[in-house]
Amino acid sequence: MKWLDDQHENSVVFLCFGSQGAFREEQLKEIAIGLERSGQLFLWAVRKPPSPGEIMPGYYTRYDEIFPAEFLEKTKNIGRLCGWAPQVEVLAHRAVGAFVSHCGWNSTLESLWYGVPIITWPYYGEQQINAFQLVKDLGLAVELTLDFRRDCSTDFVKAEDITKAVKYMMEQGSEYRDKAKATGEIAKQVLLEGGSSYVAFGRLIEQWLGNKL
Repeated sequence: MKWLDDQHENSVVFLCFGSQGAFREEQLKEIAIGLERSGQLFLWAVRKPPSPGEIMPGYYTRYDEIFPAEFLEKTKNIGRLCGWAPQVEVLAHRAVGAFVSHCGWNSTLESLWYGVPIITWPYYGEQQINAFQLVKDLGLAVELTLDFRRDCSTDFVKAEDITKAVKYMMEQGSEYRDKAKATGEIAKQVLLEGGSSYVAFGRLIEQWLGNKL
């Protein structure tokens, strides 16, 4: 977080793909190339694919074992790699201007709550639906991958596409950022007393208590 504190507002792209998000090394290297070419500041939570017999991804102990030394040297002043990041705190930070996400529902809500626009990279299931709505229906996200017809986890995303999406959002994405911030303000209002979510939840409790009695 100290590194984020030293950066300008909306200047950092945050990459995080959920508790189960882990790419094979070929894709990791392609992401690295794309980020380097973009020239943008970045914070990237990198997970290791599960070991045989394991379900959850693990953590790399040395990044020089998977990333070229040239990438680590060229990006040492513009990027940070980590195995885990406090996602809510990062998204709430003034320096974060975009979120490359798998579009899981929790991540989507957290990003919009803090007014951070999304670059979509869904894997499977409802993530593709969430990404589709963010891009096509709501105009709150830039498409990186969005194949509604098949499992996106099988797709290999090229460095040039990553560079293009990141540069576009960070350099020309003010409209997305404004819409995301406006959406975040609306989300906060509905939770206040008298807001739609506040009222609906109150009615649910009343109904539940009535049925119980």
